[in-house]
Amino acid sequence: MARSSAKRRRGSRGRSGVGRALKLLAFLPVASRIPTYARLITALVLDDRMPAGRKALLAGAAGYLVIGRDVIPDSFPILGGIDDLVVVVLAVDLFLEGAPDDLLDEKLGELGIDRDSFDRDIAQIRRLTPGPVRRTIRRVPDLVGGAGDVLKQLGLGPRMRAWITKEDRSA
Repeated sequence: MARSSAKRRRGSRGRSGVGRALKLLAFLPVASRIPTYARLITALVLDDRMPAGRKALLAGAAGYLVIGRDVIPDSFPILGGIDDLVVVVLAVDLFLEGAPDDLLDEKLGELGIDRDSFDRDIAQIRRLTPGPVRRTIRRVPDLVGGAGDVLKQLGLGPRMRAWITKEDRSA
């Protein structure tokens, strides 16, 4: 009895591995539209109506890529780049998820991106991301926003900005 249930579990795992590979192949058309979506993200980042917490999320992902301290070192073939890809995909997905609908519609229209195609592509990307990972990462923008509120309440924002830009506040 125990042996047959173990076989069923192994068998279903094998099918899910094939299913995941097929999902990755289905991602290729989305990947071909990355330059278009990069223009969309740039337009949203440059717009003052985009929430700062979402912009910070992208900055954090960029920092993760630049720093070079990976969860899985890049020296491991294939696996070494997967953590970088996951960070980028999640950051971009959550960034776009936080865009106000009217702003997103405006930018999609300006760039000639069909909203239905965009929504299908985002749904395709979300299907590739494990649910527990998405639920955990989804909390990050609120945490960043909360940290920003604390800095504002403590009056540290102007001092930090002066320190970062090396401005002399006494002048």
